[in-house]
Amino acid sequence: MSFYIRRESSKLWKRVCAETTTELSLLAENWKYVLGGLICQYIHGLAARGVHYFHRPGPILQDVGFFILPELGIERAYISETLFTFIFMSFVLWTFHPFIVKNKKVYTVLLWCRVLAFLFGCQILRIITFYSTQLPGPNYHCREGSKFATLPLPENILEVFVIIPRGVLYGCGDLIFSSHMIFSLVFVRTYQKYGTRRFIKQCAWITVIVQSLLIISSRKHYTVDVVVAWYTVNLVVYFLDHQLADLPDRSSAASLLPVSKDSRTKEENHKLLNGNSGDPADRRSRTQLNGKVQEVGNVVHTETEMNGV
Repeated sequence: MSFYIRRESSKLWKRVCAETTTELSLLAENWKYVLGGLICQYIHGLAARGVHYFHRPGPILQDVGFFILPELGIERAYISETLFTFIFMSFVLWTFHPFIVKNKKVYTVLLWCRVLAFLFGCQILRIITFYSTQLPGPNYHCREGSKFATLPLPENILEVFVIIPRGVLYGCGDLIFSSHMIFSLVFVRTYQKYGTRRFIKQCAWITVIVQSLLIISSRKHYTVDVVVAWYTVNLVVYFLDHQLADLPDRSSAASLLPVSKDSRTKEENHKLLNGNSGDPADRRSRTQLNGKVQEVGNVVHTETEMNGV
């Protein structure tokens, strides 16, 4: 047993090292896109903090979601944030799965370049929207009588460009449309295209629907903020996804990872034993032509289809 554990640990370590080398080379080629995406996230944070200076508390607007859904209350407001944290962390961990999982489908750096582009495309529309009209926030800390409802004017210019954690948790004024829904929908749509587990995809969409209801029940956003996010984010991701070049498919193209002579020989022998000639065209049948990886549990019998049966 100990020998088996040492052997598997050695394989895992070699895989991590090889994958790290590959991802670092990709990062060296695409660092401008990654850095630009992170700067855009900072700009979005500054914009959300800036609109808080203009926020003025007032009567909560009439909202159909507030009448239909029960109010969780301030003591249960953490439920919505907990679910969002779960969605966020699950997606981040999944994007790094190529470092440890043998059946690698995507490159982490290239995937995050695409995700950051989706996020900022939605966030730039969000910035324009919530600066156009400031609505009285329905959240508990944005109501009249709360010390967080308004921000005092900055004492110096440096204070404007500093984002503090408290400002992220107690922001007001950046309502239409929901930033939580931007991240959740972008992450789920990305996994929908590049993930391989159909069951997880179905659970992910159900989780986002529950997240939408919890946001309204927690009174963090009006219903219109969630509704606008649903169709805006999907349209933006759909448009950008067709404009950007698709990610290279690791299962149908030559991998960037270094392949040893022994492993190459074993792979060729395995293909010969299974009646596979080893031609790249045979491997392309494992994936869909539109760039999406094939789902587990949805195997396509390519040879049968080619024979017309």
